[in-house]
Amino acid sequence: MSIKLQNRLTPYLFLLPALVFMAIFTLYPLLSVGYLSFTEYDILSPPQPVGLENYQKLLVDKIFWLSLRNSLTYLLVTPVIIVLAILLAIMVNRKLPGIGVFRALYYIPVITGSVAIGIAWQFLFDGSGGPVNGLLISLGIIQKPIIFLVDQRFTLPIAMLMTTWMGVGYYMVVFLAGLQAIPEDLYDAAKMDGCNDLQKHWHISVPGLRPSIVFVAVISSLSALKVFDEIYVLTNGTGGILSSGSTMVFYLWKQAFKLQNVGYASAVAMVLLVLTLAFSIFNVRLLEQGEE
Repeated sequence: MSIKLQNRLTPYLFLLPALVFMAIFTLYPLLSVGYLSFTEYDILSPPQPVGLENYQKLLVDKIFWLSLRNSLTYLLVTPVIIVLAILLAIMVNRKLPGIGVFRALYYIPVITGSVAIGIAWQFLFDGSGGPVNGLLISLGIIQKPIIFLVDQRFTLPIAMLMTTWMGVGYYMVVFLAGLQAIPEDLYDAAKMDGCNDLQKHWHISVPGLRPSIVFVAVISSLSALKVFDEIYVLTNGTGGILSSGSTMVFYLWKQAFKLQNVGYASAVAMVLLVLTLAFSIFNVRLLEQGEE
């Protein structure tokens, strides 16, 4: 083998383990799901090809469209998280005694298990006398307890609130790193020009955090589309009354592992894949514009 050929093959030899890993754990499952989406499969019997029947069912499946709408609604979490995380990052980006303690406290929900947090939130919104109901009654806002996690009006908003609370600490750290990369001279110059704190952060911090904002928007929006734990724990695996809290991933799980409609669940998964790819491409374009 010539030296020139060896030099060309050497990089691919280093990439080979990663490529094998991706082929086994990414490419093969993706192709398998794509194939199963065109079959009727319940795990217990061999897949039976049914063509486009699963996708035709999706078009008239009201629960699927409700789950899709809920997943898109969940994207509203992204701007809320961005605003709150930036505000928190600005607050803790100060040289004050004990500020490290506050940074750690805000980050604790990130490292706490979602199941544990879900159980705690079930207690908070318990309809038979939870703290939230107790507070609302004491303030005179309501006269009798509300069964929040059963009422279909509140299931999804509570899950979104829980997601925001769990994730804001992580994104705060991202923005904190971005703030610390902004030269302090810019703030000094703005202060000399007569800018107040709000004006300094609006004209310096926010533009300086643009790459971080785009990154957070990408990550949080994709996470919102794939939310599952919050819905599962808060509704005890039911998705809420009349599937009011069902999302795409939850509906996929329910069809595959509860109803054993694996072929139909695979079709749901392929729709979710296309939706995720579309958001990924949009966010990548947005990131490219931000770097220009």
